[in-house]
Amino acid sequence: MRILLPMPRISLKHSVVAVTLMIGALVAGPASAQSLSLADSILPEQSARSGQSGQQQEQVDDTPRADWRSGTYGPVTLPMQNPDALPPFGSNLFTGGFRGAMGDGLNADYRIKPGDQVTVRAWGAFELDRVLPVDAQGNIFIPGSGPLNVQGQNSQQVDNSVRSAITSVYPDNVEVYTNLQGVQPVAVFVTGYVENPGRYAGTPNDSLLYFLDQAGGIDQDLGSYRQIRVMRNNSTVATVDLYDFLINGTIARPQFQDGDTIVVEERGPAIAVGGDVHREHRYELTGSLLSGAEIVSLARLRSGVSHVLLRGDREDGPIAQYFPIDMFYGQTIRSGDEVLFSADQRSETIVVEVEGSYYGPSRFALPRNARLSELLDAIAVPENMTAVESISLQRESVRQQQEQSLQDSLRRLETTYLGASSRTDQEAQIRLQEAELIERFIERASELEPSGRLVVASKDGISDIRLQDGDVITIPEISDSVLISGEILVPQAAVYRPGMSVIDYVESAGGFTERADKDQILLVRQNGAVEHARNSPLRPGDEILIMPKAPTHNLQLASTLTQILFQIAVTTRVALDL
Repeated sequence: MRILLPMPRISLKHSVVAVTLMIGALVAGPASAQSLSLADSILPEQSARSGQSGQQQEQVDDTPRADWRSGTYGPVTLPMQNPDALPPFGSNLFTGGFRGAMGDGLNADYRIKPGDQVTVRAWGAFELDRVLPVDAQGNIFIPGSGPLNVQGQNSQQVDNSVRSAITSVYPDNVEVYTNLQGVQPVAVFVTGYVENPGRYAGTPNDSLLYFLDQAGGIDQDLGSYRQIRVMRNNSTVATVDLYDFLINGTIARPQFQDGDTIVVEERGPAIAVGGDVHREHRYELTGSLLSGAEIVSLARLRSGVSHVLLRGDREDGPIAQYFPIDMFYGQTIRSGDEVLFSADQRSETIVVEVEGSYYGPSRFALPRNARLSELLDAIAVPENMTAVESISLQRESVRQQQEQSLQDSLRRLETTYLGASSRTDQEAQIRLQEAELIERFIERASELEPSGRLVVASKDGISDIRLQDGDVITIPEISDSVLISGEILVPQAAVYRPGMSVIDYVESAGGFTERADKDQILLVRQNGAVEHARNSPLRPGDEILIMPKAPTHNLQLASTLTQILFQIAVTTRVALDL
């Protein structure tokens, strides 16, 4: 069995007709687009002149004011982001992760310097087992061979030099082993735009990050992540750009000497990058310009980014341009600019979900202009088991509207009654009790979540509405029960029996509570509609909802509370207990 609706069918294959309104002279667009032209209109002055033969018509400039196809024009509602208000790219780099990782300087690339110690062992025709210090001239003294200069050599070169020196004296039957036993610690000055300038200890082969981390990291407001110099004897021995480390994991590894100075320069020009990126950051420029391609390589874009908004100031005034992502690569970005990435490619497909009594999958991908009748006609349901006349739909936009409406009602209630003045002590006491009631009510009501249910089924049939992305269509089963809830002594579900009235079901569930408003009984239908019981017949699958009375003698307050209670019952299917 399929759900066939007595209404015109609209094929899923129909495409969206793009209607483009252009002003002035039109440039031919895509073949699939249709232009909507306005009828020729003549100003009164022109009409008067047109009746006068022989007079020259006034020339009208019909040049388009903008190329509307370019995507680089349009209103910009958000204020421009100041780069200084964003954290710098790399701001999470110095959080103590480097300062506890001091190296020992013993690696294959370490270069020996005075004060280091080398273990030398020889056996066979010549025996030696000593720890030889490197003196101020960079030499070690080998007994039987004399001084040997090893300053600036790595461990492999030292081994070869010692081996050659010993075998030159004892050429036969001699084995040689060397080992760099220890290195001298160094003290390095860290200054410039860091949090805690000072003199910090380490080893010659410690990373520059180790010393920067000891100094508290780079000043996030003023320090540069791209211009860091290592100074030795008033000369620059290395320049480090931390962006290389943050993006590619590469960093210069100068071997530090005692008395070296690390200088963090002042931050250079910067731009603000935000929008659909994983983290909004301030990016520092090494010069005054940067290409769009370089920005894309620095920023971590979210999936689906299709356009870029570029805003800034130029010599001829402010600019605001909106580019497709592939056109942005060749753009020039200047200091102070703001770049906002946007996932602005609208999908031509929506996804809706179906629940309840039916055959087939639970999710459907449909064209954006699909209607409810098209989907229902394509769904098979169990015969004699499905209440097709009670189909309902949940929609996020409706839920948001219901939630906003409820919050507005609660806000008006709070504003109206909590700020009222009292003229007597007795009236003040009553106002206090009412205020406590209102505060508890507002607190509980604010926690309720509206369902977002849209009533699409009625006695005239099912409304053929256009579907929206995220819609949930409920196809209920035929029910043989009636649910009794709200201000009832024993809330329960009962079997539907023809001829029984609403009061009969209430009495079978123990009757009303003391707080029940016997004149306010609602019927919640399977299709989501909420009706008053005295105006509607009871049907199988209905829910009988007994509303509470407003516990106040203030008639105006009681009326307001009753209205909000009805609003809550309709949007949440809950009879909120006051």
